Amino acid sequence: MSDIYLLLGTNLGDREKNLQIAKEQLTAHQLTIKKESSIYETAAWGVENQPSFLNQVVTVDSDKNPERVLIIINIIEGLMGRIRNLKWAQRLIDIDILYYGNSVIDKPKLKVPHPEIQNRRFTLAPLVELAPNFKHPISGKTQLEMLEECQDKLKADIFQAEF
Repeated sequence: MSDIYLLLGTNLGDREKNLQIAKEQLTAHQLTIKKESSIYETAAWGVENQPSFLNQVVTVDSDKNPERVLIIINIIEGLMGRIRNLKWAQRLIDIDILYYGNSVIDKPKLKVPHPEIQNRRFTLAPLVELAPNFKHPISGKTQLEMLEECQDKLKADIFQAEF
């Protein structure tokens, strides 16, 4: 089994509940969650005139191959009402494969490691929380090194739920 790092993101509806449902669905599809980062809140990236996102990285175990994991992710996003109409648009849920162990995959619909990890603070901050010394299989840089070098200026703050 390989450690698989997934990024969960949402900026519509009950964002905390969306993250919880996504994690429940991952588990229901035999992707065992080993670790969860804190939840981070960030302004929208790419298309900026939309609600802020909640993001979280989870580490999962699975004996499923990367293509099967992607199929499961697409099923979960569909079940949760994700509509893909515009890149970087607001969404109920988005699940990205960041890393699949040390695998390097370059296929039209699946690129691992995720090609934008080093450019996104909202991805690197939770990754550093879970695996600061995990090395990117292409660059050889740790998650901490990439966060320190990241040019993204959007804040990625730990989310404080309102009671």
